[in-house]
Amino acid sequence: MIYVVATLTVKPEMRAELIAGAKACIAETRKEAGNIAYDMHESVTDPSRMVFVEQWDNAEALGPHSKSEHLKAFGRIAVKCLSAPPKIEVITPAKVDVR
Repeated sequence: MIYVVATLTVKPEMRAELIAGAKACIAETRKEAGNIAYDMHESVTDPSRMVFVEQWDNAEALGPHSKSEHLKAFGRIAVKCLSAPPKIEVITPAKVDVR
């Protein structure tokens, strides 16, 4: 299992447009093979920061997602709305022995 954490910094005047554009992408991504969860969150301390947290069965599932039409469409909207490049991090659960 892998997670993707994508942090977006949004221009204040474009926040509503970004949220509206994300809705279709979120709905379609949740239907993709290998997707477990795909959610958008907002910072409670910084209204310009939006964070996508994705959960996938494996890294192979990201290939088709990155080429999907709904992600490309959202990317065309997001590029107009962002005030900084997105920070995208792929992470896996840590193997921690808690015994």
